[in-house]
Amino acid sequence: MSEWDYRSLWERALSEIKKSNTDEIWISYIHYENSQEGLINLAVPSAFYKNQIEKKYKSILESKIHEISGENLKINININENLDYSDENTEVKPEENPVKFADARKNITETYNTNLNKNYTFERFVQSEANSFAYNASYAISKNPGKEYNPLLIYGGVGLGKTHLMEAIGNEISRERNDLKILYITAEQFTNEFLYSLSDHKTREFKNKYRNVDVLLIDDIHFFSGKKQVQEELFYTFEALYSTNHQIVFTCDRTLDQVKDLNDRLRSRFGRGLQVDLQPPVFETRCSILMKKAEEKKVSFSQEVIEFVARNIATNVRDLEAALTKIIAYKELVNKEITVEIAQNLLKDSIGNRKTNDLSVELIIKTVADYFNISHVDIKGKKRNTNISFARQISMYLIREMTNYSTTEIGIEFGGKDHSTVMYSCRQIEEKLKCDPTMDSTIQTLKTRIKNQSSAR
Repeated sequence: MSEWDYRSLWERALSEIKKSNTDEIWISYIHYENSQEGLINLAVPSAFYKNQIEKKYKSILESKIHEISGENLKINININENLDYSDENTEVKPEENPVKFADARKNITETYNTNLNKNYTFERFVQSEANSFAYNASYAISKNPGKEYNPLLIYGGVGLGKTHLMEAIGNEISRERNDLKILYITAEQFTNEFLYSLSDHKTREFKNKYRNVDVLLIDDIHFFSGKKQVQEELFYTFEALYSTNHQIVFTCDRTLDQVKDLNDRLRSRFGRGLQVDLQPPVFETRCSILMKKAEEKKVSFSQEVIEFVARNIATNVRDLEAALTKIIAYKELVNKEITVEIAQNLLKDSIGNRKTNDLSVELIIKTVADYFNISHVDIKGKKRNTNISFARQISMYLIREMTNYSTTEIGIEFGGKDHSTVMYSCRQIEEKLKCDPTMDSTIQTLKTRIKNQSSAR
């Protein structure tokens, strides 16, 4: 066969492999180099890709070439670090918002920027028993990046301070080590930039941007769920950084085990380091947060007002700050001292919904307790025998289904359990509903009783 025949054979084989492996980003790293009798020489940009491709894909490639040509040709994979692997043949049709995609085009080509919010510092983070482990781990990393606790995963519900802690790490490192390159990015931004790099043949720029940083901070990695091609690229980015002891930090709204459709290799890599969670703030911490935020805004409120807000806004830090912002705005615009009555009126929508839900929650728990002939105190408590645990799971499931409570709020009702525990309980019931007809009957009976008792009130 001539050189042209070998090249044509390879291009045809590559085209057919792409059709059946559309999510395998490794294809874009393989380039035709030259050939000799019975042998096709290919090239990849590094030893890492050579090892991966030889171990997992070489036999697939040779099989496809044999299928097309009818000959037992062999392939040889060489390393060429000067390759321009710009994915010329990769066609991408992003489904993302076109405005966001345009932003990604700008971001990947603009000069280096950390993207850090300078307001997120360790000094401004209110410590408590519920977040001390996550805080101390984050602070330790900022003093010694890449050496311990790598990668770090911070997980927890919405508005509990994951992004604050992550960016505090970046800001502290930046303050003490201005020689290090730090990059904060959301998972959605990473995805959009990756898709743009494929469509516009700029994968070299993309890879250089993310693999040449000293500290990579990626927010909301649950966004990668089901995005196989992006996960593949993230895996290689992770390997490049981890192998050179560069610090990696992720945040997620749930535990790794609860992220669906996540590549097993990524799940394994993410789990190598330290995983820390953030819990909803308790009453005393909520008061401290409100006082600290008010002090930063140079306004003051009576202790009664602070405690009223803290008692009634128990979900997360973000909701607390939103409530405080509304009260501060009223104080400044109307020029009036804030009383408990004024605060109650300003926050009546949030508090009103909360009171309605409180009634529903107690009713649901009591109905479940009566049905299983156990104490509603036990359901809300910490006992773990089979009957009580089962009733507790059903209660959590019904509260999620029949109220507008978030999983974080439900956890608070059950003694401060974190939202991942609530999600697990709900999934357990959902799984039983799929395979156990008696479970559906139990749930429907309980829903009917709850609705009837609610109407009778």
